[in-house]
Amino acid sequence: MIMRKEFRIRLVALLSLLVISVSVFADNDKPISFNELPMAAQQIINNNFKGKKIALTTVETGLLDKGYDVVFADGAKLEFDKKGHWTNIDCGKSPVPAALIPAKIASYVKDTYSGQSIIKIDKDNKEYEIELSNGLEITFNKNFKVVDIDN
Repeated sequence: MIMRKEFRIRLVALLSLLVISVSVFADNDKPISFNELPMAAQQIINNNFKGKKIALTTVETGLLDKGYDVVFADGAKLEFDKKGHWTNIDCGKSPVPAALIPAKIASYVKDTYSGQSIIKIDKDNKEYEIELSNGLEITFNKNFKVVDIDN
């Protein structure tokens, strides 16, 4: 009985230590130079954000993944996955560069919300979410069909 209680105490202590270690390791933002970004991310920035001053470039190393953030002096922010593919583009009040918006999404916005621009776009494996200059948020599935609209 005493052995069992001692075992539980040790197990709880070990699990607590593991949780603390993982949480410390999983939130590891480190400033890096532009040249340390994956080549794909560098090309996106050079081709679509030419002339914009970069304020900060960081790498975030998680337990199982890695990501990169680029913040521009005007407040715009880009997020990239470990391969340098964009996952989030937030241009504040400015439009997201047209070359970075999937054609079907751009066409939908042009046809349905004429005069509005896309100022933010997020993507993951299942969907895209955009924010328009009027504050409307639209979610598309991976086949570019609208699945949600929020004010």
